[in-house]
Amino acid sequence: MRAIIVGAGEVGFQLAKFLSAENIDVVVVDKSKEKLKRISDKLDVALMEGEGGSPSILKDAGADEADILLAVTDMDETNMIACLVAKAMFRIPRNVARIRNLEYFSNEVLLQSLGINPAISPEIEAARAVIRLIEVPFAADVEDFEDGKVKVIGFRIPPDSKLLGKVFKDLNLTNPKILIGAIQRGDNIIIPTGNDTLRKNDIIYLPVKRENINAVCSSIGGIAMPAKRIMILGGGRVGFYVAKTMEEKNLSVKVIERDIERCKFLLKSLKKSVILHGDGSDQKLLEEENINDMDVFAAISNNDELNIMASLLAKSLGVKKVITIINKTGYLPLANNLGIEAVLSPRLITAGTILKYVRSGNILSLTTVAEGKAEIMEAEATEGSILIGKTLREVELPQKTLIGAIIRDNNVIIPSGDDKIVSNDKLIIFTLRESIKQVEKLLR
Repeated sequence: MRAIIVGAGEVGFQLAKFLSAENIDVVVVDKSKEKLKRISDKLDVALMEGEGGSPSILKDAGADEADILLAVTDMDETNMIACLVAKAMFRIPRNVARIRNLEYFSNEVLLQSLGINPAISPEIEAARAVIRLIEVPFAADVEDFEDGKVKVIGFRIPPDSKLLGKVFKDLNLTNPKILIGAIQRGDNIIIPTGNDTLRKNDIIYLPVKRENINAVCSSIGGIAMPAKRIMILGGGRVGFYVAKTMEEKNLSVKVIERDIERCKFLLKSLKKSVILHGDGSDQKLLEEENINDMDVFAAISNNDELNIMASLLAKSLGVKKVITIINKTGYLPLANNLGIEAVLSPRLITAGTILKYVRSGNILSLTTVAEGKAEIMEAEATEGSILIGKTLREVELPQKTLIGAIIRDNNVIIPSGDDKIVSNDKLIIFTLRESIKQVEKLLR
């Protein structure tokens, strides 16, 4: 498989990193020598300096033989032109574009005429991730599968948890049934067996039926109180989308924004939210606005340093849950080590969203966790797959791979070894990066 990535920024770098690790033929195109040098220093992929929308540059990059083009520069117009050239001149089967302008993003006729299939908005993807976290208060990470019928919830183990130190096979997590699909421990990710145990500050990933969220929360020691009062730091595209969605759910919302012109836009565009002109790291402002009464503080401005400082301050002032957006991936370990409950990277979220269009083998949706070290995918077991007709105990899964849920005729099964896979079942699969190719082969 040959993939051309137009754009050597953070999203392009992460995509190149993921794909090259799977021995996919990758060419990265960018006009910035500095960005290309960063990739050449860290990854073994082909590089080409030039404009991503140039027919001659794309031809030299091997567009005649490419299977997919991923246009992920910071410029919407460059991404759109690259996709148009890829479609019109080289007949590349799939062209994915990163589009930030919502007027472009929502214009299906325009996108279709340009050959974009699909468009990905980093801001909307990040906002949706924030909203999912607000809706599940005890979670450090939430991913939706099958239109939300199944949620994979990441939960940070507290120091006083009754689960600490116990061997998994001895845990009595049956009402409702709970299956631990993955463990994030510091920089490592583990697909567990029955002999594993949990440690303080581990993040466990659980497939959960939508209707069982509160019961699962109670079983693992989380706090199930719904969020009613939200404070948002940052009124940019992400903050606006989150505030608008929370208004529609009749929640109390306050938005802190230090750009006066953006405040004027928010006042005109939001109906119920309180708009505050100020600095989100100003302790006096936060106390005056009753920060200690907030259920959620979401630091989602474009300034990573401000987000981290404001999150730590809000946490110290008694906010029940803090959500922090970090754009620079190098800051992610720092934010996690500081004890912030939920840390999101829009660029990693975007890269993970795009990855499902590169995967083969009936992949319906996909997300990455632990900075791309593991993937959680929803896939269909179609007729002809060697999985059909076998129980999970009989299936020879790749190492470090686990089937966490089976979706059959709108029913969700949290499986045991005796459950059998039948044709057209949808499977929620946890796997480490090194096993992805073997998982794809099983699904073909």
